[in-house]
Amino acid sequence: MGFSAGAAIRFGWETFKRRPWFFVGSTFLILLASGLCDGFTSGIDAALTGSAEDPSIIGTVINFALGTLISMGATAFFLAAHDNPDTVDLSALWHPRPFWKYLGASILLGLAIGIGFVLLIVPGVIFALMFLFTTFIVIERELGPIDAMNESNRLTRGHKWQLFGLVLLLVLINLLGVLAFIVGILVSIPVSTLAFVHAYRMLGGNAETRPADAAIAA
Repeated sequence: MGFSAGAAIRFGWETFKRRPWFFVGSTFLILLASGLCDGFTSGIDAALTGSAEDPSIIGTVINFALGTLISMGATAFFLAAHDNPDTVDLSALWHPRPFWKYLGASILLGLAIGIGFVLLIVPGVIFALMFLFTTFIVIERELGPIDAMNESNRLTRGHKWQLFGLVLLLVLINLLGVLAFIVGILVSIPVSTLAFVHAYRMLGGNAETRPADAAIAA
């Protein structure tokens, strides 16, 4: 199946419409967990440094660890939601394995993209597109950070401009979600994330066209 940004976004929307309140609720839980994590670690910082604005080493480590677990859960959830939207449940949000591989991949991604942006921005964009699917691959295949980055590079090779266009469209969708009285992000986040997962599936040759999704197959 060939990659298409439009098909990915249509898939995200059509899949969201199958269980809209479930996806809104699950997205709210993810955002709530993230907010509680920030609040909890801010409290630790305030207790240790006298100000929530001054980060402490302990608070930073705890925030990074909890944030990684939340990110892993969200990644696993939307992978499962893409493949089984009618049966996925909230238990998919708890996916702590493989923590260390995911953490290592996140650190390496940050370093690679950060160095790329230091080198006149364009390399940073290229690295970001090359390694776009690294965390999906770590969660799904439990590959190590380097192997996952190499596999992401393989999947995205020859599709950089299409992926760049998709990312811009997804950013726009989420900006519109923020402008829609903020609560619009409870729709824009699941739609855009499902579209992002579908791009991963299409480039990996594992995308499914479900019979009920006539709009997607068109």
